[in-house]
Amino acid sequence: MLNKQPLTVAILSVLCCAAVQVDGAKPAKKGGAGNPMQRGIQLAQEKHFDAAAEEFGKAIQQNPKDPRGYANRGTAYRQGARTAMAAGDSEGASTRYQSAVADFAKYIELAPKDASAYVEHGQTLSELKQFDAALADFTKALELKPDDLNAVKFRGFAEIGLNQWDKAVADFSAVIQKKPDDLQSYDRRALAYRSSKNYDAAIADYTFLITTNPNDMEATTKRGYTYSLAQQYENAIADYQAVLKVNPQDNDTFQRLQYAQSMLAAKNASPSPTPPIASPTPEEKRLMDKISPLYIGIGVVALLIIAVIVRLLTRGKAEPSSHRIR
Repeated sequence: MLNKQPLTVAILSVLCCAAVQVDGAKPAKKGGAGNPMQRGIQLAQEKHFDAAAEEFGKAIQQNPKDPRGYANRGTAYRQGARTAMAAGDSEGASTRYQSAVADFAKYIELAPKDASAYVEHGQTLSELKQFDAALADFTKALELKPDDLNAVKFRGFAEIGLNQWDKAVADFSAVIQKKPDDLQSYDRRALAYRSSKNYDAAIADYTFLITTNPNDMEATTKRGYTYSLAQQYENAIADYQAVLKVNPQDNDTFQRLQYAQSMLAAKNASPSPTPPIASPTPEEKRLMDKISPLYIGIGVVALLIIAVIVRLLTRGKAEPSSHRIR
């Protein structure tokens, strides 16, 4: 079922949509081929992240005190790690992630008053599932820049990783209040609501996403699963059928549909009448009350007396002869 999926997978999928430091920099200008920083930016925009990291390394050699070089190289490493992870190269992803963490730590060292440095460091730690350390980074970032919505949002991701559902709801709600078109925050808030069993609130968020984009089959699947958890199986079935209409080969959704259908059938089935257990009648109760060890003892003594009398009456009589051949 949907809630059995590792939570970190969902978190990583949304973190990949975050703004990238190198993408936010100015594009390379004509004639800037000799500038390693500009070459690195160009390569990163072309998604050649390892080559970009190499160019940013050259820029760092030229100016080791410039925090931008570490910020850009750390972002290139992190993007390269995501690419490696998507390709199934977990070892390559781990190496790049560690390099990114080191670069962002250097970024913090060189620019300790820059809130973005802590956000980038914390974001990378979240992707490594180091949620407690990430929370510390986001808290520091918000101390430096209280209105940093990225820090609030990423803190919500970390809180989901730590199963701090109420705190995550509060953070995503704060983002939505300032940015009501941030669909990602609706999705994450819905997950937090659902995980805390506030199914109605989760369904409302998923419904908003579906209303905004009727082709969002992922939100439709999640809403169907939430309906199923709330035992609203008819609604769950409708959502699953809508998803399968678009993608009939979605085996996971098909299995969820079968589960919802079976649960609905069981819910609607008439319970079979249970035969009543006969209780003793008043007469039977009185009879049982009279049967006690005392009465049993009296009966045994009476039988013994009868047996003795019969033995005395039959003593001395000739026994019948036997007809067997000896």
